[in-house]
Amino acid sequence: MIPLRDANPTRGRSVVTLGIIGLCFVVFGFEQATQATGGEGALDLLLRTFGLVPARLIDALGSGRILSMPALALVTHLFLHGGWLHIGGNMLYLWIFGNNVEDRFGRLGFLLFFLAGGVVAALTQVAIDPGSDIPLIGASGAIAAVLGVYLVAFPGARVLSIVFFGFFFQLVEVPALLVLGLWFALQLMEGLASLGMPETGGGVAIFAHIGGFLVGIAAGLVARELRPVGLP
Repeated sequence: MIPLRDANPTRGRSVVTLGIIGLCFVVFGFEQATQATGGEGALDLLLRTFGLVPARLIDALGSGRILSMPALALVTHLFLHGGWLHIGGNMLYLWIFGNNVEDRFGRLGFLLFFLAGGVVAALTQVAIDPGSDIPLIGASGAIAAVLGVYLVAFPGARVLSIVFFGFFFQLVEVPALLVLGLWFALQLMEGLASLGMPETGGGVAIFAHIGGFLVGIAAGLVARELRPVGLP
């Protein structure tokens, strides 16, 4: 099931969501230019410098270097992506679900939540595989946090999705609860199946997705309790 758009209008323009999407594509363009001019070695150096390498993060935090590049990569890794499919999928989900969460949290609140959700999601992955030397890149952990909030705030919102039936597919409007619940169930199953494997998640930071989504659910529940009466 691949979501395409939701039928959930917002009250204003989603400036932060659009800004994050734009920044991710600008950074991805820089990655492509780096690879074109310097080859795979230059791109690998870029990803290892600004991507989050769990082993380097543990070493930096252990020695008190909280403002070193390995630690700052908790934020910078969110804007790097590993290919067109990677960035395309991430930005599609952010485009569909981010605007309504931004509408609910406000622009500054959404930006801070996106960054915090991404950091917590990344730390979840680091906790599972702290000795990994593979750079963690991509906004998917932060986006998973956004999905968690959306699930709590708009479970009945209709989401136009491509549903596959073997070799055939159909466009169907389904509730967000089903789309996002199924997405999380797949992440959870893949994550549990990967425990104990040499490369946790098969190169995908599954536990960042899981951690981000759970943080999003918690934030959504808190926001729902704190929301003043009368607000949508």
